[in-house]
Amino acid sequence: MPLRLLKNAFSDAPDPRFFNTPRGLRDSYDVVIIGGGGHGLACAYYLARDHGITNVAVLEQGYIGGGNTGRNTTIVRSNYLTPEGVKFYDESVRLFQDLAEDFDLNIFYSERGHFTLAHTDAAMRTMRWRAEVNKHFGIDSEVVDRDSIAEAVPMMDLDCGGEHPVLGALYHAPGAVVRHDAVAWGYGRGADKRGVEIHQKTRVTGIRVEQGKVTGVETDRGVIKTGKVISMVAGSTPRVTKMAGITTPIVIHPLQACVTEPMKPWLDTIIVSGSLHVYVSQSSRGELVMGAALDPAILHSTRSTLDFVEGLADQMLDLFPFLGNSKVMRQWAGMADMTPDFAPIMGRTAVDGFYIDAGWGTWGFKATPVSGKTMAWTVANDRDHALIEPFSLARFDRFELVGERGAASVGH
Repeated sequence: MPLRLLKNAFSDAPDPRFFNTPRGLRDSYDVVIIGGGGHGLACAYYLARDHGITNVAVLEQGYIGGGNTGRNTTIVRSNYLTPEGVKFYDESVRLFQDLAEDFDLNIFYSERGHFTLAHTDAAMRTMRWRAEVNKHFGIDSEVVDRDSIAEAVPMMDLDCGGEHPVLGALYHAPGAVVRHDAVAWGYGRGADKRGVEIHQKTRVTGIRVEQGKVTGVETDRGVIKTGKVISMVAGSTPRVTKMAGITTPIVIHPLQACVTEPMKPWLDTIIVSGSLHVYVSQSSRGELVMGAALDPAILHSTRSTLDFVEGLADQMLDLFPFLGNSKVMRQWAGMADMTPDFAPIMGRTAVDGFYIDAGWGTWGFKATPVSGKTMAWTVANDRDHALIEPFSLARFDRFELVGERGAASVGH
């Protein structure tokens, strides 16, 4: 019997709650963060821990981590294509590796290795390109051949039923998976302990702007005075930025995923195929966590569809024919906020005191630590952190796009 369970058996005192429940909203805060997902909670945590800014309110219209933070497939990697993306996500991987110690909480961080499969000569050229960019910045990535893949994943049909044979892959050894809700809880608990207020079931209905400067936030529980507002709401970004009079090029597509019934461990790596539009890893509970590409229609919805799971199953069977009798246990969807260049929008905006963290598309979870840390620095210093300067909203006016599409592959 675990010692903790034995101690609870002889104690009347329950374990402390992860978060306090504030009695009500104050009249004013130094900073208001809209969105209680991983990014919003991480930003609050680093504002308090690194900058001593604790008069902060996190406003979440639902429950903590109930949006895209709880609707992703938990893959962490830094094998991107552009120098801007590689440096940014590599810092996030480094922060992820220390989070369990920071939080004093097991977040189930598990390095698996990440294979991005190439089925065509063009895809192989892209993999070599990415590998060279990665190596230039000290990222552990390399192009491997079919034999290496067969050795690492002997259960895979490398010929894919004769339709899409695998030619090679980009192998990224630090690729990992992590428990997404534990990340949200850890950041939330750390922020709460330092005095940040986390208000769930609190919907923002308006943002007050006077003479080009933020002055307050309207909610369904009252009005808050503040001079700094950070929007960190993923698929709800167009609704929130409209309140502040800001236009972005973001469009929203549903992104679906599913899990199978638990099975004995057999897949200890992460497999991604941009050509088949599929990716898969096996969880610590034995489930296969699987996803595919974005739904084609622009739609603000988290519904799941039969078309998605049928198409995904067909592609999965090309790679792993023996899964034909496996049962899909549940499926879900998140709202992916996509930008034209497949890179995020971060930092200050034309409205003084209004900051944005959005455009994460299919890769927002893996940016949780670095997003929170750099946005906290940006708010505390009122200038964009060096790592996020390339992701400014103004880049679209300047036609200085980042061009990360080649490393996005599919929704992972």
